[in-house]
Amino acid sequence: MLRGALIDCCEAMGIRYFALTHHIDFRREDGAAVRIHNYPSSWQDWFDANGLGKCDPIHRACHLASVGFAWANVPDMIRMTPEDRIVLDEAYRVGIGDGFTIPSSIPGETLGSCSFAVGAGDAFPEEFQFVCQLIGGFAFEAARRLSGARDFAVESAPILTDRQRDCVLWAARGKTDWEISVILGVGHETVIQHLKHARERYGVQKRALLAVRALFDGLISFSDILRH
Repeated sequence: MLRGALIDCCEAMGIRYFALTHHIDFRREDGAAVRIHNYPSSWQDWFDANGLGKCDPIHRACHLASVGFAWANVPDMIRMTPEDRIVLDEAYRVGIGDGFTIPSSIPGETLGSCSFAVGAGDAFPEEFQFVCQLIGGFAFEAARRLSGARDFAVESAPILTDRQRDCVLWAARGKTDWEISVILGVGHETVIQHLKHARERYGVQKRALLAVRALFDGLISFSDILRH
């Protein structure tokens, strides 16, 4: 189900590939690890044969980022080695082009990420980077729960007012507080307070995480975000 949802999201954004994975060597480690993708099977075989789960350049760059980053920026984030160039060249050879990766760092757990990529030679749709950030965070959280990577207590979802939900939805679409106030026809300070109260009810500090939690609880949906 999660794989199908990610494929649907990619199609809606004009993106060819996704990969949701823990950064481990899947040849040697087992347990409740996550790996869901639609990359070519030849890429997974080559990736695993070379033990790239921990040393892949995109995975290494995740150690230096707390939010999503474009693959084109990786050479500015880490020192690229000749072996790194070979990895990226091989990915391109099998059809994987430019991409965008969202790190997932949970204290006490192995680092992971969710990546989105276009086909070789295609341009990545930068206008969807924020949406990818939201989808990637939600998808990894959902995969961890489904796989048993971590046990979670059942919690009742916080209740938001209709106006708070509207503000969360427009924030998830990448709008600033001022832009939301214009769209909804309310005061700027009112929007700030609505989002502040929504974050307090969810117990989060950042608006991106607020959107992820709202997505997971069904308060808003991917189709809501993409349809505007």
